Amino acid sequence: MDRYIEILDTTLRDGEQTDSVSFLPHEKLSIARALLQTVKVDRVEVASARVSEGEKEAVSMICRWAKGAGMLDRVEVLGFLDGGKSVDWIAECGGQCINLLCKGSLRHCKYQLRKSPEEHIADIRQSIEYARSRGVRVNIYLEDWSNGMKDSPEYVYQVMDALADTEIERYMLPDTLGVLNPLQVLEFVRKMVKRYPKAHFDFHAHNDYDLAISNVLAAVLSGCQGIHATVNGLGERAGNAPLASVQAILHDQFEARTNIDETALFQISRLVESYSAIPISPNRPIVGESVFTQVAGVHADGDSKHNLYQNSLRPERFGRKREYALGKNSGKANIKKNLDALGLELTPEQTKLVTERITELGDRKEIVTPDDLPFIVNDVIKHNADTNKVKLVSYMVSTARSLRSYASLRIEVDGVEYESASTGDGQYDAFVKGLHKIYAEKLHREFPVLTNYFVTIPPGGRTDALVQTVISWEYKGKSLRTRGLDADQTDSAIKATIKMLNAIENM
Repeated sequence: MDRYIEILDTTLRDGEQTDSVSFLPHEKLSIARALLQTVKVDRVEVASARVSEGEKEAVSMICRWAKGAGMLDRVEVLGFLDGGKSVDWIAECGGQCINLLCKGSLRHCKYQLRKSPEEHIADIRQSIEYARSRGVRVNIYLEDWSNGMKDSPEYVYQVMDALADTEIERYMLPDTLGVLNPLQVLEFVRKMVKRYPKAHFDFHAHNDYDLAISNVLAAVLSGCQGIHATVNGLGERAGNAPLASVQAILHDQFEARTNIDETALFQISRLVESYSAIPISPNRPIVGESVFTQVAGVHADGDSKHNLYQNSLRPERFGRKREYALGKNSGKANIKKNLDALGLELTPEQTKLVTERITELGDRKEIVTPDDLPFIVNDVIKHNADTNKVKLVSYMVSTARSLRSYASLRIEVDGVEYESASTGDGQYDAFVKGLHKIYAEKLHREFPVLTNYFVTIPPGGRTDALVQTVISWEYKGKSLRTRGLDADQTDSAIKATIKMLNAIENM
């Protein structure tokens, strides 16, 4: 369609209305900068006015930075009909744009405000006039617009008609309770666009019926010029339309143009996941851990034959790569894909043995990663574990209240034993610092950088069963990830670390 669609990200306002989510001022600034500079969204809604002193500090920080970066006109704040107090609050923070919350349904106007439409319209016009007098631009949220169009469209039109001569830049059409389906969005938005052809309309979806993305597409098809989204779909109740999915569906299904840098979507997703403490589901489109992983062997086979099981959502678009899972459903094609990636060549008989071993592990719900593959290969083709170049001979870790943890260890590298001891902030930290000493002082070699560390219960396990530690590393420009499994968290992390040391020996 070659239409340009504006993207407003409201992670820092509506996204923060997710249960238990509260961003600190410096976190808000980091997210706002990433959204505007790296992801390149058109606008960001960063807060609700008059919520708290901490919120005022955050908005002030964002506005100061945005002004220096020449982006202040892209920062917006939700405000209220409160006699100009929201406008003053935003102006004091250095902001230049208020997204004024008004009532988009007669029921809300009548029962929540206890005012007539005429009284409400008078309040809106007064707030617009005051905002303009203070140099603050105005967008209008028609809250509960979706129910307004269903139950009282004449009220919606009455409000729109009464504001036609004001300096409103954008009219925002929220499906506040997430009640619409795509056919209703098509109908209602088309009515708005036809009746008010000169107005700029944004659509703000909620995901209560899991229809937010479908409704976004319907809104754009109907003539909306802007779409609201949040990183990872954060938001009130079931959340908002996820930013990554909005970008993908507009680009692929509508052929619309946006300013979004798709390669930055995965990074911003992880940043918001970290600050919000809301984990991303592994199967969330675009940004989930598993969405570019093929599991079934027939898919890997098809990918080897003219990419038969791939679609337009290529992982490279989003700064990611395709992976092929190792498990009971893998088949020889998945195994071969991973062997090729590791530069390992096996005979057909050896590949069959490796496949059987991985299937056996999968039946036991063991997680097999590409980093484990060289060890499995060594095992099944009769290479003894003694061939590992790095072996943990012995170690001891201890901790005590009010004292730093202590680790003493002995490892063998290429048949030579080395011993070290160290203290650290926790048992595993002490152990790794001991390894650092050996590699730096005795081997004179670079030690990989730990980039991520998390602990889970293995799939199918119980809270009192085994612990799985997954550690990500960077080594000479390459990334690798290793897992350890044990009843003790420190022991499982140590196992993952020794796996890593053997893996880099083969690089």
